[in-house]
Amino acid sequence: MQKITVVLILITLLASTLMADGEKEYIEQDWGLGVTMRTATIPFATSERTVASFVPLMFYNGERFFLRGIEGGYRFYTSDLWQISAMGRLRFFDIPKDIQNEVQGNNILWGGKVRYKPIRFSYADFELLSDWMGHFLSNIRLGMDYKTKRLRLEAFGELQIKSKSFNSYYFGIDQYDVNAGMEISAGFIANYHVFRNLFLFGAGKVSFLDKPVRNLEIINRDVYGQVYLGFGFSNDRDRVRTTVLKSKAYLRLAHGWATPTDLAHIIRFDAKKDTNNNQMTSIFYGHPLTDNLFGIPLDFYITSGFVWHWKSAVQDHAQEAVVAIKFYYTIPWPIRWKLGAAEGLSWVNKIPFVEKSELEKKGYKTSKLLNYLNFSLDLNIGDIFGGDQMKRLWLGYSIHHRSAIFESAQQFGRISGGSNFQCAHLQWDF
Repeated sequence: MQKITVVLILITLLASTLMADGEKEYIEQDWGLGVTMRTATIPFATSERTVASFVPLMFYNGERFFLRGIEGGYRFYTSDLWQISAMGRLRFFDIPKDIQNEVQGNNILWGGKVRYKPIRFSYADFELLSDWMGHFLSNIRLGMDYKTKRLRLEAFGELQIKSKSFNSYYFGIDQYDVNAGMEISAGFIANYHVFRNLFLFGAGKVSFLDKPVRNLEIINRDVYGQVYLGFGFSNDRDRVRTTVLKSKAYLRLAHGWATPTDLAHIIRFDAKKDTNNNQMTSIFYGHPLTDNLFGIPLDFYITSGFVWHWKSAVQDHAQEAVVAIKFYYTIPWPIRWKLGAAEGLSWVNKIPFVEKSELEKKGYKTSKLLNYLNFSLDLNIGDIFGGDQMKRLWLGYSIHHRSAIFESAQQFGRISGGSNFQCAHLQWDF
């Protein structure tokens, strides 16, 4: 009964959108989607000197919301001189690869940022951040931007003021009492436009550890660093921006059933039923970014969603939050079909049973933060039954997938495996 009530509420919300008059126009947005390899030196006294990780990247620069690789947030105030934002940033905990699944020290630091831009191509950032456990630090960063037709380069210097609890937890591994300190860093962020929508990404940072950390017996470096190298897709700088996009925003309501089957077998139509009948209900909003990639008519969206995992005999209620970039290709048959795929991030407050049981069988420690994939097939209802309004409505099937990219990503706990849900959904373009 509870499932039916929640689904009816969400259907009512979707129906209210369906009845809205008029259509809003959307313009092309600043966006990007890429992958990179991150290589970092290990500051601890271990036999391994470096560790590498595969890192998917998303970029979006909206009027308020923004994504910038491993960070994102919301701008509360913007003027010619000032920006005030709430933000989150992924912090990597660089230790040997073999123990990353057990330790899982990577965290998201949350807080606020104030940016001051006194002159063109320069900025000063002031940040106050903390993890969920209350380990605080602040950053003071001075930077400059340099742009040509092909190259965009940002260089910065940074002073990181770390609290005693922060140093004790992340460098004293919660076993040593480490005083507060100030860490000095310098770095760069660059992207190069190769052609059309193809870009190369690069970034680097070198940091000089503060004295309280350097004096630890488990630390054997004064300086440590990190480098990112990768590629991705973004706006074509040689093409005039599309003023008005053909694609519209959408709202999608879905209900899904768990399956213990891996993604490859699901795609081959060889999925098994979950004997515990675990289910989920989700609602997603998609905001259009562009309708063209390399001259191909592909509709790209920035999408975010909320997922409710239902209580069953083996699990309690759980919630999931998703942010991703999704693209659609429309097949213009007499009845239109859409093929879709998404890449992003998924965070759950409790690990779904179908995921937890699989990973524990393999000997992995689970991770709340994982990579997110979604594959979908939609059929236009209006093309079947007629009616202008109904042409905005799509009925579809999708796969809701969480995984950690085959042990290649330390930020996801060096896991191989995840969870899958097969979903039926209604999607409304408005």
